[in-house]
Amino acid sequence: MRSTTPVVLFTTAVLAAGALTGCGSGSGADRNTVKVAFIKDTNNRVKVRDDYVALVARQFEKANPGKKVKLIPVQASENDYYTKIQQMMRSPKTAPDLVYEDTFLISSDIRAGLLRPLDPYLKSWDGWRQFEPSAKAAARGQDGRTYGVPDGTDTRGLWFNRTVFAKAGLPADWHPRTWDEVLDAARTIKRKVPGVIPLNVFTGKGAGEAAVMQGFEMLLYGTGPDQLYDPAAKKWVTGTRGFKDSLRFLDTVYREKLGPEVSDALSPNIQTNVAAELLPEQKLAIDLDGSWLGQQWQKTGGTPWPQWARTLGQAPFPTQAGAPPGRVSLAGGWTWSIPARAPQPALAWKLIETFQSKVNALEWCTRGAQLAVRKDVAADPRYLTSVPGIGFFTQLVAVSRYRPALPAYPQVAAAIGEATEAVTAGDATPEQAAARYDDTVRSLTGGAVLTKP
Repeated sequence: MRSTTPVVLFTTAVLAAGALTGCGSGSGADRNTVKVAFIKDTNNRVKVRDDYVALVARQFEKANPGKKVKLIPVQASENDYYTKIQQMMRSPKTAPDLVYEDTFLISSDIRAGLLRPLDPYLKSWDGWRQFEPSAKAAARGQDGRTYGVPDGTDTRGLWFNRTVFAKAGLPADWHPRTWDEVLDAARTIKRKVPGVIPLNVFTGKGAGEAAVMQGFEMLLYGTGPDQLYDPAAKKWVTGTRGFKDSLRFLDTVYREKLGPEVSDALSPNIQTNVAAELLPEQKLAIDLDGSWLGQQWQKTGGTPWPQWARTLGQAPFPTQAGAPPGRVSLAGGWTWSIPARAPQPALAWKLIETFQSKVNALEWCTRGAQLAVRKDVAADPRYLTSVPGIGFFTQLVAVSRYRPALPAYPQVAAAIGEATEAVTAGDATPEQAAARYDDTVRSLTGGAVLTKP
């Protein structure tokens, strides 16, 4: 496969047509207008985030007469969205006042001088006391300052179709204890339920961070002590058996044709296809995916599916050989951040306060199937009964790992995407792809890596 530079390339992100809402228009120089950039789902039927942001914008305008909110939805895959907002934030002429930022990009965007620290605002905001320490840490830079206010977190596990499992003779309370048990279930489905994709594990460059975080890293962090970064040595890690074993798992899935067709698996639209088509149409038996999927199938989602809570079960993803704690999850999330070149930072902060009031934070968690990061929201009865499975995914927070919050992480993640794509496409063996990854990381760090046998 042709390699790319470590920085994600912007290819197809575009501003959605009709980006201005009825909440107001106005030029960037208008001191009464706050511009908000956020990601819009590539599935046009999914409007959960769009509707929520518009709701908060209307509240803000009503509470602040004379102030207007200009919404800038960016319809793109995650990779393209990241690059688009980075381009926007580099110039005062295009920088929004408020941007929806994936926590894994915060450190690199801080280093690039794109984000503004929020500590002066946080010191006088009572709401900050309600946020969980881990959520606060996700938005904190290496300089100790905070660059975003999280709006939720998430965990990852296995979604499985009970109807398909019944046809395959597999249990409705499936709880695999090892990777081999996951693969054995997929092989059974392939043999007994033809026409159904047995297992989806996100992979390759097209899926972006979904492939890295809820695909590869879910595997890697179940292999034992192997990890991407050693915080004690303050070095990125290379040469591990766990890295190769994780690639071997992906190789098995796609070489044995247990997953989607390779062309589909490597498509930037694979996340949308899984949530909007493959799962609700019962064409996929097992999906390694995130806690938020339920938002797609609610009445307010893009693909209403009333039967999903009865049809789909959830199970923790196991460690490689069942070693304690026996289950693996990665936690992530997004924040509302203010660009360094934002024309109206004070107005943007007032809008963050509106987004992150208890009432609106609760509204977002229930609409978007988000795991609460505010303690008062997490204790609210409406949240606790909002989406089937919320309890299952919330309890995974206790075992969840977090991506290294370091400026180099996006480049390391791009190298992981390259490795997984090479293996999935059959262009490299797991050993070859791991060796190329090691070379890339050594190049990124000037050779300052920790090599493990």
